[in-house]
Amino acid sequence: MCAFLDDRQGDLKRVTAEVLSLHLVHLRAQGLSSRSLSRHVSTLRGFFGYLYKEKMLSDDPARLLRSPKTPKALPEVLTKKEVAAILQRPVRGTKLGARDRTMLELLYASGLRVSELIALRPLDFDDQVGLLRIFGKGGKERLVPVHYQAQQVLHEYLTTWRKDFSPKEDRIFLNRSGKGLTRQAVWKAVKRYALEAGIRREISPHTFRHSFATHLLEGGADLRSVQILLGHADISSTEIYTHVETGRLLRIHERFHPRAQLSKDE
Repeated sequence: MCAFLDDRQGDLKRVTAEVLSLHLVHLRAQGLSSRSLSRHVSTLRGFFGYLYKEKMLSDDPARLLRSPKTPKALPEVLTKKEVAAILQRPVRGTKLGARDRTMLELLYASGLRVSELIALRPLDFDDQVGLLRIFGKGGKERLVPVHYQAQQVLHEYLTTWRKDFSPKEDRIFLNRSGKGLTRQAVWKAVKRYALEAGIRREISPHTFRHSFATHLLEGGADLRSVQILLGHADISSTEIYTHVETGRLLRIHERFHPRAQLSKDE
C-alpha cells in the first residue's frame, strides 16, 4: 500500500476508482489469493471511507470496489466411526449421562442447529410417529424425523431422567439448576466427549449437523431432501455438501459405465 501511494507522491487526491482497480489487478498478478484480496479490499474501503467521512477527500474512490468471490471451505465432517465413538462417551445410568447422550443423538439424528436443540420443549417431540417440531431461523417451523434408536433414547430421557433435574423451564435439556442449557454448555460437552473419544480436531455441535447432511448424501439422499431436513431457505446453502454427491456419482460411474469396466479388464 505504501509503495502504491509513493507512485503518486503520496497525493491521496490522485487516487481514483480506476487506479484502485488497477492496483488490485496488480496484486492478483503477483499471486494473491481471493481471501487475501478480499482483506485488501476491506482495508482500502475502511481507509478511504474514513478519509471521506473526515472531509479529507471530496470523494471516496473505494466505495465501488467489490471483493472477489472466495471459495467456500468444506465443512469439518466426522466419520461414522467417530460419531459412534462420541455417542458412547456419556456415562450411562446417570441423569447427566442420559441428558448428554440424548443431546448428542439428536444433533446427529436430526441435524439440528445448537440454537434449535436448546429451544426444544417436551411437547415438540411426537413419540407416536417419531417427529421433532423444530423452530429454525426466523421462527420457521419444520418437522424432522428421528430414527428409532434416537427415539428410544429421547423417550427414556423424558420419562425417566428429566424429572431428576427439577425442571424450572419448559425445555427438554436442562442444567443442574433445572433451567435450559445454554449454547456454551452444549459446546463444552461436545468438545469434552470428542476429546474422550480420541478426536483431536476442532469439533463443535455444528460438526454433527455437517456430518448428518454428508452421511445422508453418502447413503443416497437427494440434495433437495437434505435441504428440507436442514431447514435451509435456499438450496445454495445446501450445495456446500455437493462434493459428497459428486464423489458418489464418480464411484457409480466407475462401477457401472461399460467403458470404465472395459478399462479395468484391460
